[in-house]
Amino acid sequence: MEIEIGIAKSGRRAWGFDDIAIVPSRRTRDPDDVSLEWEIDAYTFELPMLGAAMDSAVSPETAIEIGRLGGLGVLNLEGLWTRYEDPLPVYEEIRSLPADKATRRMQELYQEPIKPELIGRRVEQMRAADIITAASLTPQHVAKWAHLALDAGLHILVIQGTVVSAEHVSSREEPLDLNRFIASMDVPVIVGGCASYSGALHLMRTGAAGVLVGVGPGAACTSRGVLGIGVPQATAIADAAGARTRYLEETGRYVHVIADGGMRTGGDVAKAIACGADAVMIGSPLAAAEEAPASGFHWGMATFHPTLPRGARVETTTLGSLREILVGPAHENDGRRNLFGALRVSMATTGYANVKEFQKAEVMVAPALQTEGKKLQRSQGVGMA
Repeated sequence: MEIEIGIAKSGRRAWGFDDIAIVPSRRTRDPDDVSLEWEIDAYTFELPMLGAAMDSAVSPETAIEIGRLGGLGVLNLEGLWTRYEDPLPVYEEIRSLPADKATRRMQELYQEPIKPELIGRRVEQMRAADIITAASLTPQHVAKWAHLALDAGLHILVIQGTVVSAEHVSSREEPLDLNRFIASMDVPVIVGGCASYSGALHLMRTGAAGVLVGVGPGAACTSRGVLGIGVPQATAIADAAGARTRYLEETGRYVHVIADGGMRTGGDVAKAIACGADAVMIGSPLAAAEEAPASGFHWGMATFHPTLPRGARVETTTLGSLREILVGPAHENDGRRNLFGALRVSMATTGYANVKEFQKAEVMVAPALQTEGKKLQRSQGVGMA
């Protein structure tokens, strides 16, 4: 149903994770009988998750640990790890910057040119650990740099930007032909972000194995304020899932919907899957891990844009190890640890045996979900507060 905004404009109502709730069904299950497995192309993962291609969250070492825990870490091939032979002093400087100087100095630090030899070396480092490797490039640079990562043994390529479209128009340069480029790849390609039915459907038609859904929901992103664009994640994911069904009917080919950003707790992860996602891409939860390269700080990849920064350096603090954050055990009750243990229990409690089944869970609009009966928690700043 469209809502009238004014005489000349109307729009749909959209919902975020905080606006909805998953409804229990007539069945419950033993959590040990629930499968979280996720498959994309020839690769199977124990966890339906990707580590976001953000310098604060994923280094070669954390990608390796994420892989060992059953997920897929995505390394940014245009970040600090390909600009600096040893980026650790740069991380230390970024952590130490006062808030009012951080953006300008980060713009300067990221002006260091990408070193082509480091692209292959970082991929080889991850590949040597016997994990499935994934890395990200922007549409502007993927044709130039992707072959170096593929030659080093990259398994999955991610083409990622704030918004990636199947029809980019430019009077200055020849735009990337996504259809032709993806068809030329010998590895599965994941593309995004998008936030609408039509945007997701057109990306699926390029031959992508998966599409990233999310424009501006991340903890460090300011695109929604700077540009005024975006769609709350629950609605964006459900719309993309509708595009997936349409494309499957057209072609018989299944394309994975990956919720990218906006998930802080295990409940958020569960809601993303219940809205139709096959997997989630998370950044700030990983940046809060003890192993994270930024040691309790987090920033997005548009934070240091040279002319229009669209992100902030935020402090996540350190919550625990990667293992504790992803698969537990949790020793706090705020939902920020054991994210996939929470997903498993949510699926079991509502009666679903696997991710595909859980996508069919009943969801309702529930604005009182976060506040109903929680007055003491909110007044004391504990639990769901």
